[in-house]
Amino acid sequence: MSTTVTETKTQQKFGVASDVVVPRGDVQSKLVFFKSPADGSAPYNYIEDPPAGEPKYNYGEHTQEITIHDIRGRESDFDLNVAGFRAISGITSEEKDFVDDNAITSTYYPEVKQLLLDQLPGAHRVFIFDHTIRRPTGKRGPVNRAHIDQTARSAADRVRRHLGDEADELLKGRVRLINVWRPLNGPIVASPLAYADSRTVPDDDVVGVQHRYPTWTGETAGVKYNERGQWHYWSGMTNDERILLQCWDSKDGARTPHSAFVDPRTKEDWPGRESIEVRTLVFG
Repeated sequence: MSTTVTETKTQQKFGVASDVVVPRGDVQSKLVFFKSPADGSAPYNYIEDPPAGEPKYNYGEHTQEITIHDIRGRESDFDLNVAGFRAISGITSEEKDFVDDNAITSTYYPEVKQLLLDQLPGAHRVFIFDHTIRRPTGKRGPVNRAHIDQTARSAADRVRRHLGDEADELLKGRVRLINVWRPLNGPIVASPLAYADSRTVPDDDVVGVQHRYPTWTGETAGVKYNERGQWHYWSGMTNDERILLQCWDSKDGARTPHSAFVDPRTKEDWPGRESIEVRTLVFG
């Protein structure tokens, strides 16, 4: 059963006409899951325009209504090495605007690196290879599709692509691909991020999808629906909160399917979600 709590500070921050209410509690919503191509071919999608005569992607979709559980108040129940995600609070940043890539890389990237080194025992090196900002008025909006950003193959390829001559030696040790996700206009009241407990998503439900760029091909993973899947979100995430999403771990194998979702409690005049995700390779 879902509940709500009025947040007057949100009304003041965004200047909307009526009280903005932060939706709390478990919620029923629809997620879009992966459906294999009908002809049995290898699934793919083109990042830019496809060649003449080919579709942009060749796989189907399976929309399913599920329960998405609120982790607010029980954040410590979820361990990155077990569930594949972790919630962290009380993190400050010197970067405030997130509109200039140079400022983000010079100010926010070092903060992300230090956060991971502080929070992940044994980690000794962090390499950040990109970030994505999502805004309602920007080029990139929330992704409403259950997926994992990398597969085992593409994560190892990332190491080789970015670390060159060091790659083979680094791949002998523990390597993780971890996204650091946070809101930019919290508390979030629209398009929250949902993530599945890795233990409830069997390997058979994770399918590699070719991610075709103009000059190279990567691989993401589509996620099939399974009634055993346990999905979660963190209600009303604020700007000093972070979700670590593990896409690949060479040691333990925990990986986190995730997707934005439409919260049916969100009102039309409430502010759309703004967020940034930083993608990292963590060694050790």
